[in-house]
Amino acid sequence: MRKLVIVAFWAAMSVAVIALVTLPISLRTQLIAGLFVLSVMMILKSISAEGIWRLISLAFGTAIVMRYVYWRTTSTLPPVNQLEDFIPGLLLYLAEMYSVMMLAISLFVVALPLPAKPSRAKEQREKWDDLPTVDVFIPTYNEDSDLLAKTIAASVSMDYPADKFKVWLLDDGGSVQKRNSAKITDAHAAEARYVELKKLAEDLGATYITRERNEHAKAGNLNNALEHSTGDLIAVFDADHAPARDFLLETVGYFAEEDKLFLVQTPHFFLNPDPLERNLQTFEKMPSENEMFYGIIQRGLDKWNASFFCGSAAVLSRKALAETDGFSGISITEDCETALALHGKGWKSIYIDKPLIAGLQPATFASFIGQRSRWAQGMMQILRYRFPPLKRGLSLPQRLCYMSSTLFWLFPFPRAIFLVAPLFYLFFDLEIFTASGGEFMAYTLTYMVVNLIMQNYLYGAFRWPWISELYEYVQTVHLLPAVISVILHPSKPTFKVTAKDESISTSRLSEISTPFFIVFAVLVVAVFVTIYRVYTEPFKADVTLVVGGWNLLNLIMAGAALGVVSERGERQITRRIKVSRRCEFQFGDNWLPGTIEDVSVYGVRIVLYGHEASAAKVNDLSGVRFKTYFDQQPHILPMNIRNVQTLGETTAIGCLFAPQEPLHQKLISDLVFADSSQWTQFQLSRRGNPGLLKGSVRFFGLALFQTYRGLVYLARSARPAKPAVKAAR
Repeated sequence: MRKLVIVAFWAAMSVAVIALVTLPISLRTQLIAGLFVLSVMMILKSISAEGIWRLISLAFGTAIVMRYVYWRTTSTLPPVNQLEDFIPGLLLYLAEMYSVMMLAISLFVVALPLPAKPSRAKEQREKWDDLPTVDVFIPTYNEDSDLLAKTIAASVSMDYPADKFKVWLLDDGGSVQKRNSAKITDAHAAEARYVELKKLAEDLGATYITRERNEHAKAGNLNNALEHSTGDLIAVFDADHAPARDFLLETVGYFAEEDKLFLVQTPHFFLNPDPLERNLQTFEKMPSENEMFYGIIQRGLDKWNASFFCGSAAVLSRKALAETDGFSGISITEDCETALALHGKGWKSIYIDKPLIAGLQPATFASFIGQRSRWAQGMMQILRYRFPPLKRGLSLPQRLCYMSSTLFWLFPFPRAIFLVAPLFYLFFDLEIFTASGGEFMAYTLTYMVVNLIMQNYLYGAFRWPWISELYEYVQTVHLLPAVISVILHPSKPTFKVTAKDESISTSRLSEISTPFFIVFAVLVVAVFVTIYRVYTEPFKADVTLVVGGWNLLNLIMAGAALGVVSERGERQITRRIKVSRRCEFQFGDNWLPGTIEDVSVYGVRIVLYGHEASAAKVNDLSGVRFKTYFDQQPHILPMNIRNVQTLGETTAIGCLFAPQEPLHQKLISDLVFADSSQWTQFQLSRRGNPGLLKGSVRFFGLALFQTYRGLVYLARSARPAKPAVKAAR
């Protein structure tokens, strides 16, 4: 009876909403209603952006969106008998409906995400003797040994019973197949890698393993390690993802509480900016792109038992993986595919919103696009081969969640349509959107502002206004052909390792920047066409101005993208993380007390009281002595002095690490990776919701400057190279 009442209630509410949405009202009334809803949403947001008020505000916004969809569907499509207008008009309509659908699914997923879970480390230390056994997998293909050394060193130093976890280095770059390659140079390189990494693993206390053939990429590499290991749980870290000391203590305890748990996923935190953050100089000021996914979306997915494996920084159940014969390898995104298969078999997942690893992300724009192309193509393969909406065993909420995760990567299609749609009217006089300027103000503009407010409600401090649009735009140009390719040939894409540990020594344009300047030039021409048409066709000025305004918005976005593809020269690969750790600095035969103030994987900054060390010379070999987390004993880490600076009553010494033995790699990892709280503090320091108005002003100012910077880089690149000066004989 109770279920019947609930169904009847929702049926009645649905009828009422449909009646309200389809109610015929005048244009003036629609405009007043839209302004009223906007006012209510802004007032509610200023009062409270959480709980029931958040849902009420989102409900008001949803009503405006539904009203827009009804008007857009019934009143704005061109006549079918005018195909030159109808076909592009239909494409624009479908692009808008895709955006509305993704907004609706997002509302379902993240309207009320789960709160962050409390720390479990202390609780697990009390169960020290009862903790499960863990195999730690570090898959690698072509990563440098220095990068791997830091990840291995951090992994073997995790706070966990030494006899209950084992670290494995899974090397696909030194396989038998590669060492026996017909190309002698490739075979020699693989053999050298095999010898080097095997010794590195042994020196650091890990176990090296490779395989006969490189089959099924990363999934095959992981499955090979499964066959040679026996731990109850499997922790997976990418080659550049070094864990904090408390990683296992924060994650393994959940498996004892839930027998059907297959996954505990944690966020990916990065020590370096991505190309957009670096080139726009927003890394220290604005939340990173991945924080929206890991800070909000994964928590929303977790609410519906749909948080999925992200390839690294996770712990999985061996018992669960046995049901799927290990990690799935049909697609090139084995992580999400594996999670989908296990969710379909009734297994559960948990997400912990606390950064417990620190890694590197692509530094160059080309590598960034390569990584995103793999993600997009992999998700399209999952959509093609697994089709989550009809996946057996999934609940309805899980189906919607996986739809959100896979269908998102179709965004290059609507983004491309939104980019070129104004040009159909301005260049070819095609009427693909039949509406007056007044109707546009009352319906479309109101809908757009409401959409922005809803996005700000959903993601708040995790994503500033217009930034997601910029990320999608800069990816669209190159992802569109990649997505089309995998749709036509779903088995064609192959797994490609994303380049890491890159640096850009000199400022330059990205090698794949040309399309962005072409698009920008076309949009500039469209601005002049708009002015010309307003002057020559004043009777259509309202529509022309609306379309011209749309094109101008596209131009602003395209201008900001010019700054993204203008690569800033930057020698340092990772940024320094602020810490506060007592130490002693070696100066001659003396040890001076000091504080380590910031640290990166390459060096530290030490502040000493007094000026005794101000006489230190650059490039001198010195050392820092500090007490480690892993054994609470003082150890000495050798360093080269790079700079000395006197600051009032203190002296600041900048040093580069000079590791000479395996212990030194552990000391570096202890300084950089052991304390996960420093990563949380860094994330919190750059979170803040500027609001829609302030955020928009900030973005448009940034776009204007980046347009200028991009054009300057273009002008510099067009200059002929100076001929080399020959040395005198």
